[in-house]
Amino acid sequence: MDIAIQQAVNALALGGTYAMLALGLAVVFSVMRMINFAHGELMTASGYAYAFAIAAGFPFALALVAGIAAAVALVLLLERVAFRPLRGASPTSLLITSFAVAVVLQTLFQSLISPRPQPAPMPDFLGRAIGIGDFLIGSIQFTSIIVTLMMLAGLAILFRFTMIGISIRAASMDFPMTRLMGVRANRVIAMAFAISGLLAGVSGLLWVAQRGSVDPMMGFLPVLKAFICAVLGGLGSLPGAVLGGFVLGIIETALQAGLPIEWAVFKDPIALFIVIAILAVRPRGLLPTRVASRA
Repeated sequence: MDIAIQQAVNALALGGTYAMLALGLAVVFSVMRMINFAHGELMTASGYAYAFAIAAGFPFALALVAGIAAAVALVLLLERVAFRPLRGASPTSLLITSFAVAVVLQTLFQSLISPRPQPAPMPDFLGRAIGIGDFLIGSIQFTSIIVTLMMLAGLAILFRFTMIGISIRAASMDFPMTRLMGVRANRVIAMAFAISGLLAGVSGLLWVAQRGSVDPMMGFLPVLKAFICAVLGGLGSLPGAVLGGFVLGIIETALQAGLPIEWAVFKDPIALFIVIAILAVRPRGLLPTRVASRA
């Protein structure tokens, strides 16, 4: 029983991080019809900002704020400089642009900071275990679950009850019609990018908390997994991205726990095979959305 609870906690913590990353990709895709593969570099920027703030003597809370602010500021800069001039371009052009931006940022991190991992120390309390009844849970896992639930609840309120959230949801279904109703495209798209930066910043800090360091390639694998989650949930579907994140987290955790040691290296290929099998049954994803027109 304890093992089952532990694996459930692991699945929630991992799936929650995937869900936030996938939601960040889905929010931008819903209004731009673009997968932003530079999303992983936003995580990296968040980690570096946190590490530098801690090294400079900032309190832990301010270092967290600096990390999140760095990701939001960077994605807004990218939206204005790299993506806005290409608005309306073909999906292929936007995809190549996002790849180029990711490579440029990785190169800058390697050249201006270091290709080697930089330490990003966390407070001692994150290394302890928390007792819940007869069960002990790691502080980082507990924090990941709580932060994920708070972020998703906050975004659910934003998308359901605020004008900007409703505008983003409307734009995800039919952007041209949304613009004809008086919604400003620049404001909606900039807000979508800012939300994706917020999600990437929080995810980046949770990722750094588990690793204890940050390096130029830190965001590559998480954003690849997030893309898989977004496709699994239904590309462009915001609830689907969250569901896809948790489903992939459950699959990976179950394989991690259930596979024999000699099969452990095949965990990721088997997880991908399961995802492909699901998509073969539901080719538009678990929670598909109506195909939207391009901005």
